[in-house]
Amino acid sequence: MTEKRLGIIMNGVTGRMGKNQHLIRSILEIMNAGGLELADGSRVMPDPILVGRDAGRVGALARAHGLSRWTSDLDAAMANPDDTLFFDAATTQARAGLLTKAIEAGKDIYCEKPTSDSLADAYGVYQKAKAAGIKHGVVQDKLFLPGIGKLKYLIDAGFFGRILSVRGEFGYWVFDGDLQPAQRPSWNYKKSEGGGIILDMLCHWRYVLDNTFGAVKSVSCLGATHIPKRWDENDAAYEADVDDAAYATFQLEGGIVAHFNSSWATRVRRDDLLTLHVDGTHGSAVAGLRRCRSQALVNTPTPVWNPDIPPAIDYQDGWEEVPDPVPYDNAFKAQWELFIRHLYGDGPFPWDLLAGARGVQLAELGLQSWAERRWMDIPDLEA
Repeated sequence: MTEKRLGIIMNGVTGRMGKNQHLIRSILEIMNAGGLELADGSRVMPDPILVGRDAGRVGALARAHGLSRWTSDLDAAMANPDDTLFFDAATTQARAGLLTKAIEAGKDIYCEKPTSDSLADAYGVYQKAKAAGIKHGVVQDKLFLPGIGKLKYLIDAGFFGRILSVRGEFGYWVFDGDLQPAQRPSWNYKKSEGGGIILDMLCHWRYVLDNTFGAVKSVSCLGATHIPKRWDENDAAYEADVDDAAYATFQLEGGIVAHFNSSWATRVRRDDLLTLHVDGTHGSAVAGLRRCRSQALVNTPTPVWNPDIPPAIDYQDGWEEVPDPVPYDNAFKAQWELFIRHLYGDGPFPWDLLAGARGVQLAELGLQSWAERRWMDIPDLEA
C-alpha cells in the first residue's frame, strides 16, 4: 500500500481551538488511524510541524503528543519545500499577512476564519491564491455538526415544503473575569486585537445560511456592548470596546427570513448553545449542535390563546427525534479529511478563500448596518 507524506505547517495551535479541534481531534486522530485512505487505495499520512511564538509552549505541546517537529521560527518552517500545506489558527488580524507569505512560498492553504478583519484583505488573499494556482480552503465547521446535517437532510427530503423562516439563538454567559475567570480570551473584547462577536459569528452565519437555506441577500444588524468592563488573564481590568452581542436579521434568496441572536451575555435555557428553529409550510424543526427534532404539518396542534387558564397543550410534546441518517465524526476532522482528499485530487472542496471572504463581507456589512442603522444589500464577490 502506497503511503504519501503530507507535511503540514500548523501555526497557532497552542490556542484552545487550534490545539483541541485541529491538532488533537483532527490531525492526531488521522495519524493514529494510520493515515487517510484515498479512493485509489493509497494513504495520506500527515506529518505536522507545530509553530508558535512561544518556544516553551509549542515545544511542550509537541512533546505532550509525541511529536518531534516544532519551532518558533515561522520563516524557517515556510522555507522547507517538503512541508507543502500551511494551516493557520492564530490571530485574525495577522492572518491575511501570514496567508500571503505562505502563498508566496508556494504553499497550499487551509485556515480558520475570519480570514481577515477587513473584506479588502480577505478578498485580496483569495485573488492572490487564485493567481498562484494553489489549493486553498477555509474552516466551515458548523456545516459538519450533526444537528445542522440533519436539518439539511430534512430540506433535501422536502420535509419543510416551502421554508418560511429560520431563527437562530447562539451564546452563553461569558464571565467578566472578576469573581470568576472568563472562559474566553480577553482579545475577544478588544478592537485592537480583532475582537467582537459580529466579526466572529456573522462569518459563521454566512456559510451556514448560504449552504443550508439560501444565499444571503441583505442584512440588518444591531450590536451591543452589554458588559463594558472586564478583567483579563492577568486579573487587570480593561474596557471592552467591541460588541459582545449582535441581533441580526437576514433576507435570503427565495424570500426566507432568518434572524440570529448572538450573545456572550446571555444565560442558556434552551436545548443547546446553538439552536436553529426552521419553519416551513409542511413542517418545522429545531436543531442543536447534535440533536434535531421535527414536527410535521399533520402533527401540528391547534393552540388557542387564553392567558386565564393553564395551557392545554404541552408544547414540548409532538416533536419527533430525527435519527442519524449517517454516522457523524468530529466536525473539524470531517472537514480536514475532505480538504486532504481535495489536495490529492480525490474530491471537490467548495469552501475556499472566496467563501472566507464572503463571511468577512457579511461581518463588515453587519458592522456598517449597526453604525448607519439601516439595511445593507450584499453585493456579489467575483470568483
